[in-house]
Amino acid sequence: MPDPLPANPPPGAWNDAELQNPHANDDKPNKVRRMFEAIAPSYDLNNRVHSLGMDQRWRRFAVKAAGVKAGDTVIDVACGTGDLTQAFARTQASQVMGIDFTHAMLKVAFTKRERDLNRPKLSFFEGDAMNLPLADACADVVSIAFGIRNVADPVKALREFARVLRPGGRLIVLEFDQPRIPLMRWFNNLYCRRIMPLTATAISADKTGAYKYLPASVGTFMSRAQMVASIGGVGFRDVTATSLSLGICACYRAIRAG
Repeated sequence: MPDPLPANPPPGAWNDAELQNPHANDDKPNKVRRMFEAIAPSYDLNNRVHSLGMDQRWRRFAVKAAGVKAGDTVIDVACGTGDLTQAFARTQASQVMGIDFTHAMLKVAFTKRERDLNRPKLSFFEGDAMNLPLADACADVVSIAFGIRNVADPVKALREFARVLRPGGRLIVLEFDQPRIPLMRWFNNLYCRRIMPLTATAISADKTGAYKYLPASVGTFMSRAQMVASIGGVGFRDVTATSLSLGICACYRAIRAG
């Protein structure tokens, strides 16, 4: 099957050697930012097409797991184009804030906000997951959907989430996972590594290798057990992991200790 990257990719594009373990790349933050800048206009379309609409179902599950109460403040980190942020805005929360470090993704989120009936309590800001521009203990819920593996230092980001959450606050992490059922795992690898990079690259006209990075970043990221241990090691208790869609995705939930 042909390589979805062009023969002469632009400077900063992911190459095959780097994709052996993209998390070990010192320039990962810049590459990730350039990648999302490039695919922002078609990001939502590719999500719907290549998850067969399941991405919206996963977000609804995450919102329900958060147990948002009247008056809660919700911080959605690595919010991208704002889908999960908007879903939280439809709850009883009094304030919902989306934060992302890619300007082009936030531009799409702002455009969608203008059409949102809940826009008075919905806001978006540029910021880094590892250094949130927020006060200590200011939030009741912190979420991050499909973004923790894109952070240069996930444990540092988790510590930031613990810092901004009030004691008893809820952390929700959605992330891709490796299915446990062998046949499902085989099919998922075939789809994500061979089919999706071609079709998603065609839709987005991407030249950065974004849709080769996706399966590589999932396959080389920490395991579910490592993620649970990492969350529990930075100030959270009652950490759980729920499989979604036969293990394609996992929803982690934890309570801020203290």
